Amino acid sequence: MRQERAIRLLLTGGGTGGHLFPAIAAAEAFCRRCPGTEVLFVGTRRKMDARSLAGYGFASRSIHCYGLKGKNLMELCKALAVMPFSLLEAAWHIHRFAPDVVLGVGGYVTGPVVAAAKMLGLPTLIHEQNSVPGLANRKLGRLVQRICLSLPDTGGYFPKEKVLLTGNPVRQKILELARARQRAPKDNCTVLVLGGSQGAHGLNMLVADAFAGSSKAMLAGLCLIHQTGEKDEASVRKRYLEAGVNAQVSAFFQDMPEIYGRADFLVSRAGATTLSELAVLGLPAILIPYPYAADNHQEKNARYYEQSGGAILFHEHQLTAELLAGAVKELAENRSRRGAMGQEMLRLGCPDAAEAIVDACLQAIGARMC
Repeated sequence: MRQERAIRLLLTGGGTGGHLFPAIAAAEAFCRRCPGTEVLFVGTRRKMDARSLAGYGFASRSIHCYGLKGKNLMELCKALAVMPFSLLEAAWHIHRFAPDVVLGVGGYVTGPVVAAAKMLGLPTLIHEQNSVPGLANRKLGRLVQRICLSLPDTGGYFPKEKVLLTGNPVRQKILELARARQRAPKDNCTVLVLGGSQGAHGLNMLVADAFAGSSKAMLAGLCLIHQTGEKDEASVRKRYLEAGVNAQVSAFFQDMPEIYGRADFLVSRAGATTLSELAVLGLPAILIPYPYAADNHQEKNARYYEQSGGAILFHEHQLTAELLAGAVKELAENRSRRGAMGQEMLRLGCPDAAEAIVDACLQAIGARMC
């Protein structure tokens, strides 16, 4: 791998771990490729952003900014009134940091930061993780030099000449796990449940009902790891204890490579970042998309992996605890099917996605300097 000069990289996005984890992966790749690179994250003031960035050592700043989509009239007026101030704040952070390139990874904060960078004449790129782009990235597609995509743009949301299909960057520790992952047969089967940072309640209740109501009859002997989010942690843990279910429950797991390393398959929402990690790891999944995701993008994400044979897709409103328990039991008992699904997931994995985004950013910097 060719070693480039150190650069100053400004990344912006946030609101969910799904937006920030690919940005972290891109930042890690920049630092490996260009030793001495300085990175600044500009995001929101949400706790989720701080939690996602914790432990990586990257500098971060935040701006006052509010989303526009799906808001009531009062919230919309507030967001529009703050927007000029958001642009000024973003321009101030950009001026002070003096980046060589600005990369937006989605979320409403991306809008003012990338727009300010464009007005200041800097190279700008965006990365879209989902099958249906969010409002900010959809609008920014007209302004930026390059649009990196995780999934094919089947909806024609972006100018074709700007699009580069890179895949979704995966954090270095997940890639290391993928390279070291051993698939030796085990006596028991471990199911990992991930609800995502938003919209976990419906999934949590379905899984708790499936395991607590069916543990002795159908799901005995399975090991269960369940990430619930903060609101449901206590109630889900209590439910499993009362039912005698062998479960490890936590609001969030900080060491996801360790957790992934123990899992044989997942029951999960269909966030783009989670799916890209499962693909790189070759982990099959039962996917239950969050039904209220913007533009129903989670179902479209899930459909991409289901069509390959790597995942099983259920719609939450059609799913009962009994149906879910049956699907979990069938997959747990059918090792050959899990193996085949895992191979299909691996086929869709993009372990070099972060490097492809680094290449695109360096090309944008080079074009500016020519």
